[in-house]
Amino acid sequence: MFGMTYVIRRVVILLLDCLQILMLVMVIMSWIPQLRESRAYQIICSLVDPIIDPFRRLLYKIPGMDRFPLDLSFLAAWIVLSLVRGLF
Repeated sequence: MFGMTYVIRRVVILLLDCLQILMLVMVIMSWIPQLRESRAYQIICSLVDPIIDPFRRLLYKIPGMDRFPLDLSFLAAWIVLSLVRGLF
């Protein structure tokens, strides 16, 4: 029999994995202009943006990051989610 702690850990890991997959799908879809206009992209963004936006705001406080050509907030969020997943 599985304990309640085990079940909670598995659910958290599953949610973190799903979130990372959605983040990856969002990035790939953002490269294709036709997909950026799709309803699926808007739904994925509404799920993922609350996770990425705090990192974006934090990174933009670093001088020069607002002019940097790449949005590194995705990478920062991905790393933190991976670290959190490792704790479980």
